[in-house]
Amino acid sequence: MKRILIYDTTLRDGNQAEDVNFSLEDKIKIALKLDAFAIPYIEGGWPGASPVDTAFFHEIAAHELKNAVVVAFGSTHHPRATAESDKNLKALLAAKTKAIALVGKSSEVHAREALHITKERNLEIAADSVAYLKQQGKEVFFDAEHFFDGMAGNPEYSLAVLQRAFAAGADYLVLCDTNGGALPSDIAAMVGRVREVLPEARLGVHTHNDCGMAVATSLAAVEAGCCMVQGTINGVGERTGNADLVSLIPILELKCKGAYRCLPEGRLSMLRSVSNYVAEIANLQPFARQPFVGRSAFAHKGGVHVSAVNCKSSLYEHINPEAVGNEQRILLTELAGRSNIVSLARRFGFHLDKDEPVVVGLLAELKEKSAMGYDYAAAEASVELLILRKLGRRGVRDFFKLIQFRVLESKRDADGVPLSEATVYLEVEGALEHTAAYGEGPVNALDKALRKALSGFYPRLKEMRLVDFKVRVLADGDHRGTESLVRVLIESADQNNKWVTVGVSYNIIEASWQALIDSITYKLYKDENEMRAAQQGD
Repeated sequence: MKRILIYDTTLRDGNQAEDVNFSLEDKIKIALKLDAFAIPYIEGGWPGASPVDTAFFHEIAAHELKNAVVVAFGSTHHPRATAESDKNLKALLAAKTKAIALVGKSSEVHAREALHITKERNLEIAADSVAYLKQQGKEVFFDAEHFFDGMAGNPEYSLAVLQRAFAAGADYLVLCDTNGGALPSDIAAMVGRVREVLPEARLGVHTHNDCGMAVATSLAAVEAGCCMVQGTINGVGERTGNADLVSLIPILELKCKGAYRCLPEGRLSMLRSVSNYVAEIANLQPFARQPFVGRSAFAHKGGVHVSAVNCKSSLYEHINPEAVGNEQRILLTELAGRSNIVSLARRFGFHLDKDEPVVVGLLAELKEKSAMGYDYAAAEASVELLILRKLGRRGVRDFFKLIQFRVLESKRDADGVPLSEATVYLEVEGALEHTAAYGEGPVNALDKALRKALSGFYPRLKEMRLVDFKVRVLADGDHRGTESLVRVLIESADQNNKWVTVGVSYNIIEASWQALIDSITYKLYKDENEMRAAQQGD
């Protein structure tokens, strides 16, 4: 089994994505998470390029990393300077990292057109920069920028750049598909050519995703002989991004017949949590259909699929979801069959037969509501409540009963802010509660009034918060425009969990109310179950 070194550049190349901007605190958090994940190399940034990057290397030195080596990134020395006098190389050394990644031109066209120097001078710059950093005791990665484009134009020159960097002491030669335009077959052939010319060199690969193939080209490079892969968590990066390590790592470990090992035993199951952690810090919504770790990666909607995975999960799952920290999900939609109901009921402790009347009845109700616009694939908390109520699950009860609610909207002048007021009248644990509240909009006012009525009975509601609120118009043949059905999805969370509930109505306030009371009921149900389990444990 061949070890493939994973080199993470989320903090540097990933930070160049147009919708990503890591603070110093963000970068430290991500670095510590990647260290816990046992990533061997973490590229921290370009010291001197920004105050945040410079400060990162100072701050991270105060943390004792257990698995990772922090790498400082920079370029070869300026054409009008020497390695010893170059400000960039001095900044790299001032970062005091054990390893340095040095990017240099490996394409004759780029040396001539971008640096405006001769190809001979470019060879000198690459060699002198690497040699100088090796003299300072650093592990050096020479990132051969635009290597594959250079090989397509003048392969002899691109190979000569690698030969000079290797002769100067570069520990790894990293072949870069900087424009992301190479195909896997091209990558494989060119890596093979480098292996012929420099059989002793250790090779890495750094690919971009401009053709949507960064993972495929990285895999081709590994199969052709590269022993290091550079990429980012979730593929974030400039333009269309970098090779996604979240896909590449499990492909190498799980799909290549045991040929490669990237992480220590047991770390791969952290993959989904690492992916979500970085997405959260980057303020990016996790991609539901992301391979391996996405929420939909092992979600089954069609009844035929569910029936098959109930017999044997590998019939419709290419790996065990738990291997990457994910889980199988059975969805309830208009395409569901009785197998979906049976599978979900099993999750809640009920063992049912597909032909039982309750299963047939629940499926009919589900299909009817789905036809009305209820999106139970997205609102799994509402699904759970629907099934548990139908099956008589202990703990799912009416925590409160609505007697009446009213929402008032008023606006006193054209430029004024509308005033939202809600009043709710409930029966709660045998008592009558009549409360009112102002809010930032009608749904917020309803939420505040409802919580005011319930918090005295259920104090843990204070832990619950709204995460997201989505409204979609569901136009049909008879109702369009402002009289259309609307679907409201509410995502809520407490300190431990997140959940989504749904409501549908021609009245947006009623749809919001449905989703809101499901959300609160789900929270109260989970809290009571948790309390009951703790009491039984005592």
